[in-house]
Amino acid sequence: MNALQPWHIIILVLLVVLLFGAKRLPDTARAIGKSMKIFKAETKDLSGEKNADDAEPAETRQIPPAAAASPAPAAGVTSAQDKQVADLQRQLDELKKQQTVDQPQKNAS
Repeated sequence: MNALQPWHIIILVLLVVLLFGAKRLPDTARAIGKSMKIFKAETKDLSGEKNADDAEPAETRQIPPAAAASPAPAAGVTSAQDKQVADLQRQLDELKKQQTVDQPQKNAS
């Protein structure tokens, strides 16, 4: 007697259509599907991370501080990069000045 009968399901479907409207139901179903896909991907990632944590840790060894330091870039490369950064900064400053000059003209129009 407590079993869900087919006419119960029909009534529930009609109520959902009346409440949400036939136009919004496909969008709602699509959003729920995307959410479920994201949820499944995240749970798979979490279980993958858990399995990775359970694995034996890799062998670690310390590197002497002198060997850990990265080699210094060539002087010419640093100078060229500094020049390029200075040039870009100058262009940015010019654009900002131009924008402040153009702004009052637009407000006056």
